Amino acid sequence: MSKADTAMYNSNSTLYPGATHDLNKIVKTNLFLICPNNSGSTFLKGIMANSLNTWNLKKEGQHMAGFQGVSTSGIGAELLWATDKWLSYFTDETAYNWPQTKKAWYFTATALTPYASVFFTKSPPAIVWVEQLKQHFFNSKFIFMVRNPYAVVEGIVRRKQDKFPRQDILGMAATHIMKCFELQITNIENHQDSLFFTYEDMCSTPDKIADQIAYFVPELNDLKMDTAIPVKGNYHEPLRNMNDQQINNLSNDDLTEINHVFDRHAKYLRYFGYHRISAFD
Repeated sequence: MSKADTAMYNSNSTLYPGATHDLNKIVKTNLFLICPNNSGSTFLKGIMANSLNTWNLKKEGQHMAGFQGVSTSGIGAELLWATDKWLSYFTDETAYNWPQTKKAWYFTATALTPYASVFFTKSPPAIVWVEQLKQHFFNSKFIFMVRNPYAVVEGIVRRKQDKFPRQDILGMAATHIMKCFELQITNIENHQDSLFFTYEDMCSTPDKIADQIAYFVPELNDLKMDTAIPVKGNYHEPLRNMNDQQINNLSNDDLTEINHVFDRHAKYLRYFGYHRISAFD
């Protein structure tokens, strides 16, 4: 695309619908962000949607019309789907019809230009779908990301505290994110041709992460990481590390409860370079 074309499309708010374009011919790369919930994926999704070279979904793939499989909202597993109560639903491969889902995703995707060649989506439960996605989407590529688990737990607890006693939701959220870490480690080890970085990396060196993504998928050479992105209706601002703000919301009693779980899975924290936060620090 010429510079003149790029300028034209940058000033044009029209979205081109996949419904009127043959994405099976246009899309050259299927890119999936594999990331636990409450870990920065919504921000990165917004950045991807601002690229001239991506087809995107309005919502998470699991929540789009036509998705043929188990979704968190469908069974009431929002934010806690990796706990024993729900994980078996998401790992049942017979529950998914990926050819139909692909057709629906391509149909409902939109792009800023009709020349976009990368299809992008994310859904937190995709942590257990990687092999299935690789099988059913040609030239599939994966970005793996995690975030400090204490901040993740705080985010889950804040949104779920009216539904469970605080002690219970702290334990459930801590168990959930540790299972996500276990699954993510397996993904990283089994797909070493993929891209991995942390939420903290993205916040501290956004330009470096943009360069890494562009090297990984050359079409994504126009990502603007300093863009203000609306996130879950809570804020609309450029990227900033919110870990300290969220972790400071945890009391000593909260940290004690969380560490009851994290101490059983210390190797997962070490793998990603995270450290135990003592209740008396």
